[in-house]
Amino acid sequence: MLTSRRWLGALAVALAFAVAAFFLGRWQWHRYEAKSARADRIHSHYDAKPQPLDDVLGASPMPLEREWTRVTMQGRYAADETLLVRNRPFDGVYGYEVLVPFEEATGRSVLVDRGWVANAKNAETLPDVVPAPSDEVTVTGWLRRSEPSLGKKLPQGQVASINLGEAGAQSGRQFLGAYVLLEVERRSDGTAPDRPTALDAPDTDLGPHQAYAFQWWLAMVAGFVLVWFGARREYREGLEQSSSDGAGPPRAPRPKKVRIWDEEDG
Repeated sequence: MLTSRRWLGALAVALAFAVAAFFLGRWQWHRYEAKSARADRIHSHYDAKPQPLDDVLGASPMPLEREWTRVTMQGRYAADETLLVRNRPFDGVYGYEVLVPFEEATGRSVLVDRGWVANAKNAETLPDVVPAPSDEVTVTGWLRRSEPSLGKKLPQGQVASINLGEAGAQSGRQFLGAYVLLEVERRSDGTAPDRPTALDAPDTDLGPHQAYAFQWWLAMVAGFVLVWFGARREYREGLEQSSSDGAGPPRAPRPKKVRIWDEEDG
């Protein structure tokens, strides 16, 4: 029966579903692995003792395994070269992230994300931004990799993403291979300058991707199970039909039930 054209077609559909479920499970598993690796990097680096920037970052793009490394550096901001990153959400509200070039005492330049500001009342007006301090400060923060370019051409002083190449083109600087997400900055007297709203700590939740992967892989057999039950039912119905038509061996009659009062009447 399973060799009939109809059931062979059903088996082909079940096989196609199993293949699709396998690859969907792999996709969810890869997403789980990526989130797990990111969470491991954050847990390893986020609260670690800050390292001198010169010890961990050079001109080449920073390797992924060093992301969220906590660093410290001394120097001055180039406040007149401030850049605003458009369309950045914070607590459900869109605004800008504030990027300011930072000149180390060694002469190297690194881009610092000082935080977030809300949009102005209309799109044509830029928001008021707390200026970066002009005196020397010690900055502590986390290294983040350059974001992909979105290919958008924006007015001077604005960028669509934190892409180090585009930011460097606007400011005329060669930035180091990662930017610094600001944690805290201190003047020589220990005071902290005013700053934009600090960004939230990174999310390390792994999401449901691992569970989804297992669900897809378990579902691979569902199509074959449905085909088996359907073929089994059809086979049984065929036997019953053959018996009723006299094509098969006669079925033994069921014994007649005898009621108690029938025995008494006899």
